[in-house]
Amino acid sequence: MLAGLTALSPILLTLVALIVINGLIIGRLQGWSRGDAIYHAFINATTVGYGDFRPTHGLAKVLSVVNAFLGLLLTGVFVGAGVFAVELAVQIAP
Repeated sequence: MLAGLTALSPILLTLVALIVINGLIIGRLQGWSRGDAIYHAFINATTVGYGDFRPTHGLAKVLSVVNAFLGLLLTGVFVGAGVFAVELAVQIAP
């Protein structure tokens, strides 16, 4: 199981890095602080969307959609790893 997580770590870290970088670009376009930009990036990526920060600049809106898609990919990788772990557990159980 640990080997599986080790194999997934480059994918997970890349997706997280892309979400952060994209969020910082959105924040710069919007004039937000770094903390607010990263907060918005992960709230958007997890599709929670509280609405306290929302992009108004055209390019920032497009990048927010990209961020939401990256978040869906990140969630998919986590869910896939969880399903794989359950499958392994069921195969091992007597």
